Amino acid sequence: MDGISTILWDVGGVLLTNGFDRQQRDAVVARFGLDSTDFERRHAEVDQAWEKDEISADEYLHHTVFFQPRSFTPAEFLDAMRAQSALLPDSGIRILRQLAASEQYVLATVNNECRALNEYRLKEFDLLNEFDAFFSSCYLGVRKPDRKIYQIALDVLQRDPEHAIFIDDRSENVAAAASLGIHGIRYQGSEQLTAELEQLGIPLSQDRLHRLTAQA
Repeated sequence: MDGISTILWDVGGVLLTNGFDRQQRDAVVARFGLDSTDFERRHAEVDQAWEKDEISADEYLHHTVFFQPRSFTPAEFLDAMRAQSALLPDSGIRILRQLAASEQYVLATVNNECRALNEYRLKEFDLLNEFDAFFSSCYLGVRKPDRKIYQIALDVLQRDPEHAIFIDDRSENVAAAASLGIHGIRYQGSEQLTAELEQLGIPLSQDRLHRLTAQA
């Protein structure tokens, strides 16, 4: 096999806003009038377990919010969490769509996300139709930047690292993928991503990109 055959994508920070990082947590905590310091402490205690699907959404919410009676329900809080998701202003989604339409590459996610938000985001933003596989922390029980998550993706897809690209907005995640020989791209905007993909031999039609931008 010659050249790039597989492109692995982060979701939050590349295609969409982050699922429930500090900015999103602060917005939801403020909406419901919770104590931010207490919530952050409780969140930190169970965040990794939640993203690795070792605890359920109900268990996460009980530990962080509903350890005492509230004037709102877990469903309302979870809905507010989901509502924080949106397309990034300079999303890479139009590039993803062009690559998916070309049917020349295997496209997969490699992302850290809890099951409740991951499955909502994939469906809500039509990502199920763009990707061929989903290597999410909630399915694999391992999180970036652990090198194992990238190795699992390579093993399952039966790809050598030199034939794969990984795109992420966080340098530590890109570095972990690159340590296995995967071509790493740190996402800093759609124009920069287009240029770096073209340097790796992946042609992108500017006319089609503009049309896909309008559709996004």
